[in-house]
Amino acid sequence: MNAVNQLLIIDDDRALVNLLKRFLEAESFRVDAAYDHDSGLAAARSNQHELVILDVMLPGGSGFELLKALRHESAIPVLLLTARGEAVDRILGLEIGADDYLAKPFDPRELVARVKAVLRRFERPLAPGPIRVGEVEIDPVAMTLKVDGKLVTTTATEFRLLEYFARHLGRVFTRDQLLDSVWRDTSYVTPRSVDVYVRRIREKIEPDAENPRYLKTVRGAGYRFEAPK
Repeated sequence: MNAVNQLLIIDDDRALVNLLKRFLEAESFRVDAAYDHDSGLAAARSNQHELVILDVMLPGGSGFELLKALRHESAIPVLLLTARGEAVDRILGLEIGADDYLAKPFDPRELVARVKAVLRRFERPLAPGPIRVGEVEIDPVAMTLKVDGKLVTTTATEFRLLEYFARHLGRVFTRDQLLDSVWRDTSYVTPRSVDVYVRRIREKIEPDAENPRYLKTVRGAGYRFEAPK
């Protein structure tokens, strides 16, 4: 992993931010901070960071609003900080486009481990050329998705999951198999999270997400990616 990954923390709890900075900088990360919605969004849009750590509760607007605005223009990985026990916050964060979540309070060492896991997941390995299935074209090296010749924005997690499906055309995967293969060392992600990402992928590649042609549900088993007939 690159020793100079630059991160952005957006949280109005300055004591927590300073604590996290100490732990992250001890692992050779560079860390910037913002303390409210507007300055956080401006910093996230600067294209200077490789990952954003984002609190749900911010002065001037919610973390969800910030994430939604950011997802219209960027696929930067986002780790969302939520209130403990608020499962609805975690699901909403995933649906908007978060790549991971961590409930407060937490051990700073766990956050460091999560950051490393997310960055490992999004490293760009050497890969064969583009994959074409019907009108869907996936370029693993450039991490780009085109549907019917038009560029479609995805988060890195969505892209990795779609690429994995496309490389195993016609094979049925259970949710647990997908978690093991795509998320790997992030076993804290639930099978429900897989369903959220599948729905988001369908919204981006299917002409009708409610009647998918590519990414099919196999009842009682899981999901299968196939070429349209």
